[in-house]
Amino acid sequence: MIEVIDLRKNYGNLEVLKGITTTIKEGEKVAIIGPSGSGKSTFLRCLNCMEDPTSGAIVFEGVNIADMKVDINIHRRRMGMVFQQFNLFNNKTVIDNIMLAPVLIGIQDLRKKKLKNFFIRIRNLFAKNKKPLYEINTTPAKIKAEARENALRLLKRIGLEDKADVYPSTLSGGQKQRIAIIRALAMNPKVILFDEPTSSLDPEMVGEVLELIKQLADEGMTMVIVTHEMGFARNVATRVLFMDEGKILEENTPEEIFSNPQHPRTKEFLSKVLIVR
Repeated sequence: MIEVIDLRKNYGNLEVLKGITTTIKEGEKVAIIGPSGSGKSTFLRCLNCMEDPTSGAIVFEGVNIADMKVDINIHRRRMGMVFQQFNLFNNKTVIDNIMLAPVLIGIQDLRKKKLKNFFIRIRNLFAKNKKPLYEINTTPAKIKAEARENALRLLKRIGLEDKADVYPSTLSGGQKQRIAIIRALAMNPKVILFDEPTSSLDPEMVGEVLELIKQLADEGMTMVIVTHEMGFARNVATRVLFMDEGKILEENTPEEIFSNPQHPRTKEFLSKVLIVR
């Protein structure tokens, strides 16, 4: 689904990513672990080109989205992103936050079809071979109604349907992050990228967010998760990448990474972070 080839990212003279090559297959749950400053979050943000790679390729569903000629916004629709700090709009209600992208994109697509049909009609006035019009079976009102129905369904899934019309500032951190996750789901993505989704939460709120992510994993969602939650990575991921100093030093199944790490740096890192439970 995603093939990363010799990915590099520089900030001036600072080389943050140093030639990363890996493949993320459909249905995989890939956890990225490693010390702070190892390039994990930069790598994740490069995957959907929130950070433009300095060089290398990111092939998503057969298209190199690192190519500047590609309309990255089209491909981002199929690649959800969940951030550390929730990134909800505090001036919009919960349901408006969830509906925002589906409504905006739906109306944009509708306008594009109408514009294309206009030019096709003009062309057809002078052409012998008439070109068919794009089928339009929706309206802005219908787009908004469908987005609202889907948003309410997703809120009900996480038990927060009673929060639809409140503002994010009134919610707990765990509630905000669960809403951020279903906001990503509202776009029906093929893959979701999680950038340390529990790092800003109080310890007692971590479990409810991890449980929702685990549910998505059990349903077959392809996901890439930068996390410091070693137990979660061990129990949910199908593959673990260990990064340090801008490189993937080791990748393997969770069982092998946590029980039998091969790289000396992986062994050193895990010896410091793993707690006997």
